[in-house]
Parts: sequence; structure tokens; C-alpha cells
Amino acid sequence: MIDFAPLLAANPFDFSWLTSTEAWIALLTLTVMEIVLGIDNIVFISILVDKLPADQRPRARFLGLAFAMVTRILLLLCITWVMQLKDPLFTILTHELSGKDLILILGGLFLIWKSTKELHHKIEGHAEAAPNAAKARAALGAILVQIAILDIVFSLDSVITAVGMVDQISIMIIAVMVAVGFMMIFAGAVNDFISRHPTVKVLALSFLLLIGTTLIAEGFHVHFQKAFVYFAMAFSVFVEMLNVRMKTNAEKKAHA
Repeated sequence: MIDFAPLLAANPFDFSWLTSTEAWIALLTLTVMEIVLGIDNIVFISILVDKLPADQRPRARFLGLAFAMVTRILLLLCITWVMQLKDPLFTILTHELSGKDLILILGGLFLIWKSTKELHHKIEGHAEAAPNAAKARAALGAILVQIAILDIVFSLDSVITAVGMVDQISIMIIAVMVAVGFMMIFAGAVNDFISRHPTVKVLALSFLLLIGTTLIAEGFHVHFQKAFVYFAMAFSVFVEMLNVRMKTNAEKKAHA
């Protein structure tokens, strides 16, 4: 059982841990964890912004990840309220559901709905018309709203993970800022790669379906080992990279 009393009384501007080796190790570990937990966020944002004109995609990625950082930091500063989300609200079929569970379930349903819609759009081969300026602005606003909704779900998971690892809120905030900065650097490359390879986009949407399913399961207290989920995703990416490499080599030989 984690004792949250020291954390709830912690000062977010306390940097006395700077002289502690253990605190620096905790910061490094937590930063890596935040980056890993942010992979699904990058994939989701990359798929959404791919619908925008090329000149608007960097701005949308930046704003989406900035929302993610602000959401995480606000949740950390409201840690008492976040911890109360774990208290049961009502019972359904012997399952006690809390505020956190409801957020996970609704977020999972939204992710499954969005992924299924995008997969159907991709498989049916609907042509995407080039939006005019007004439609592009409206699309950007709608995409940022969708990103903000999922940021809450992904941030909740990230914050609860952070709470279980360290006691200093300042360490958590720094880890979040570094992780989001890292994601901002590489999000463009991920977005470009997904845009260039349609099969990778289908794979990424499948990942989001998997993540949505695990979120719903977590909401009903059916827990999956995330290491297995991430291993399956990593193995799928490895196989897809082999397919992309094979296709590239075949195209080079055809034009030789």
C-alpha cells in the first residue's frame, strides 16, 4: 500500500533533492517511463494531424503535445483530487467503479470508435479532398479537441504511474517536461513515416484499438501486464519494418 501522505504535503517548488543521487536516478527512470507511456499519445496525434494540410501539421503536433504536458502538470498539482478519483462511486455487476475507472472506460470507447472509423475510412479507400482555408481551420480545432480529450486519459495513467514511483512533485513535473520535449522532437519523424507508409498507418490504428481495449479492461479491473502489450506492439513494428524494407528494395530493383 502506497503512503500518499508525504506526497500530498509536498511542495512542488522544493528542489532540496538536487543533491540526492537516488532522486536523480528516480528522475531518469520516471522520464523514461513517461516517454514509453507517451508513445500511444504520439501515434494518436500523428494519425489525427495527418488529415491536416502539411503546413499546419507541425503546429497541431506542438499544440497537441503542449496540451499533454499542461494536462499532466495540472493533474500533478491537483494530486489530492486525482487520488480521490480512485474511490468507488457505484457498483455494476459486482464491479466497483471509481471516477478513474469511468475516465478509462470512456477514453477506451472513444479510442476504439475513432480507430475503427479511421480504419474503415482507410480500408474503403475514400479519397481525402484538399480542405480550403476555412475547413482547415475547423479541422484543426476539431482535432485539437479530440487530442485534448485523449490527453486526459493518457495523462491520468501517466500521473498515477509517477505517483507510485517518486514522492517529490517537482521531480514528476521535470520528468513530464523532459519527456514531452523528447516527444516533440521525434513526433514529426513519426508523423512523416506514418504518412509515407499506408500499411504502417493501419498498424498504428490497430495499436490504438488494442490500447482502447486495454483501457476498458483496466476500467473494469481486468489488468494486463503492459510489458506484454508493449512487446506485442514492438514485435509488430519489427515485422512491419521488414516489410517496408523488402518493398523498398523491390522498388529499387525495379527501377535499376
